[in-house]
Amino acid sequence: MAESDWDTVTVLRKKGPTAAQAKSKQAILAAQRRGEDVETSKKWAAGQNKQHSITKNTAKLDRETEELHHDRVTLEVGKVIQQGRQSKGLTQKDLATKINEKPQVIADYESGRAIPNNQVLGKIERAIGVVLRKARALRKFP
Repeated sequence: MAESDWDTVTVLRKKGPTAAQAKSKQAILAAQRRGEDVETSKKWAAGQNKQHSITKNTAKLDRETEELHHDRVTLEVGKVIQQGRQSKGLTQKDLATKINEKPQVIADYESGRAIPNNQVLGKIERAIGVVLRKARALRKFP
């Protein structure tokens, strides 16, 4: 019985700090006090659920237009969408729900304020059964 010592404790595994604890302000300050190299960077748009990238549109805007305005859909496209939606007996909210978009998106397309997105236009075409390709001509928005 002399081999076992009840006063000593052997730790087989010790968990390190979690990611949140390692990134906390206290942990960073403690590492800086110890003289360790600390690299911090802020993530842009972290924690947001954005489906459409903004940088792609702004880069395209910088390259293409001197007036610094995006192209918008024409009012003819908006009228075709509105007539097709009304012929199906749908409200803007119903159509938006059907194509998994916000009602404001439909309102923007119908009023000619929307920046054309082929994915959204394709979903609208399928939902209302109207071909928008002929009416997809773009107009410059001052």
